[in-house]
Amino acid sequence: QLQASGGGVVQPGESLRLSCAASAPYFHIYFMAWFRQAPGKEREGVSCIHPSESATYYEESVKGRFTISRDNGEKKLYLQMNNLQSEDTGTYYCAAVGQCGEGLSDRWVILNSWGQGTLVTISS
Repeated sequence: QLQASGGGVVQPGESLRLSCAASAPYFHIYFMAWFRQAPGKEREGVSCIHPSESATYYEESVKGRFTISRDNGEKKLYLQMNNLQSEDTGTYYCAAVGQCGEGLSDRWVILNSWGQGTLVTISS
């Protein structure tokens, strides 16, 4: 249902834009989120967005660097990542969630909507 893309290998300070394409017909009614999993670590919530883009949430370490957005007409979710740092390395996943806010957790994922992730590597 969800396919993330846009990952790659970049140097510290550079940018990437991730995309997530949805096939679900009712994409526009769901909260959507980005998660990431670094090697050897648990998956963590990065950012999420209200169905109408009226509200967003960012995990503290990405505030001011990452921007989440969505295009409901195209059924796409985006994550603009600027000033990337080594700690941003990981596989990024998009998913539909039942809520969006502080404490974004993979327990909030609904509809078993995990899609294939995209690998982001920051390396000098």
